Parts: sequence; structure tokens; C-alpha cells
Amino acid sequence: MKQSGEETSTAAEAVAAYKAVLQRVLDNRPSGTRGRLAQALGKNRSFVSHITNPAYATPVPAQHIETIFEICHFSPDERRLFLDGYARAHPRRVPSLKEVRRVRPHVIYLPDLGDPEKNQDLDRLVGEFVQRLAKLVDG
Repeated sequence: MKQSGEETSTAAEAVAAYKAVLQRVLDNRPSGTRGRLAQALGKNRSFVSHITNPAYATPVPAQHIETIFEICHFSPDERRLFLDGYARAHPRRVPSLKEVRRVRPHVIYLPDLGDPEKNQDLDRLVGEFVQRLAKLVDG
């Protein structure tokens, strides 16, 4: 059983290593980058905080990596460091990055529902809808 605990510790350390790269990149970007990232992912800011904090063992979902690279403007060296760490942490889930999928901002004005939680839910739902729609259009 001792070996299993060591493997878990090693896996957590590997996740923390690539998330540390992501955190360094984000720390060197303008304020508001985390918010733009949350919006592009169709998630709330707490999700972004969770997946970018090396203290949490929660992995970065592979389907979000291209968007993270795009929004955070990773340099080629930062990409390599992140992907090398990701491959060590998740050898069976290495993302296939055929080409970087460019994203672009688009402003949409939504009604203010008068409740921050409801507004956040609406923002998340619209973001998820747009992502799904783009996947359908892209084929």
C-alpha cells in the first residue's frame, strides 16, 4: 500500500508542476486575464482559480488547453514546459494539439437579472451554448 501512496504523491506533484507554469504565465499577464479565460471557457472565475492553483490536485481538462494557450498568450517555451509537465502527469491523456484554434472576443449584452448569482449562471450558460454551437459549426 505504501507504493500506492507514493504514486499518488508523485501524480499530485506532477500536476502541481504544470499548474505552476500556468500560474506563472497568468501572474505575468494583465489584470482581467483570468476573467477573460473564464469567459472563453464558459466557466466561472472560481473554476479558473481552481485549475490554475498548484495547491489543488484537480487537473486542467485537456479540452481547455488550446483555449488557455490562446487567451494567456503562452510563448513557445511556456507551451513546451506546460505540455511536458502535462504529459508526465497524465501520460494517457496527452492532448492532441494539431493546430492552435484561435478564439476571438465578442461582446454580447445580456439583461441584468438583479442577482449576481443569476447573472453569473446566465453568463456561464451563454458561454457553454456558444462553445457547443461552435463545435457543431466546425464539424
